[in-house]
Amino acid sequence: MAVTEKQKPYRPSEKEPFMNERQREYFRAKLLAWKEEILREAKATLVQLQDENVNHPDLADRASSERARGRGLRARDRQRKLISKIDAALGRIEDGSYGYCEDTGEPIGLKRLDARPIATLSVEAQERHERRERVYREE
Repeated sequence: MAVTEKQKPYRPSEKEPFMNERQREYFRAKLLAWKEEILREAKATLVQLQDENVNHPDLADRASSERARGRGLRARDRQRKLISKIDAALGRIEDGSYGYCEDTGEPIGLKRLDARPIATLSVEAQERHERRERVYREE
């Protein structure tokens, strides 16, 4: 095999044992990269919020600044919650429960985990959960 041949990046496959070491490492790296990206964005948001902390003499400018500040704070709160979910997923990788539905115990599915690596429910269990939630909301 020639050294110049490019290797394709690893993608988990249904053809290999579910949640083998390579798959766990793939999802660990994906989660850590996602967490790093969120932390970078959070730092940028914090800098922006500090820069916006200017007292605007014009009432309209002040109101606009306050709306932007509120959006920034809500974004930071969502990021904080997402980091918590990422940390929980990393913990599940460590304890061996990652990739298995917390309702059924069945594998969640590689495509779903690739799209949403913090998923704790299989597609079917998630749909059941959402249907129950909708019924309770309507009552």
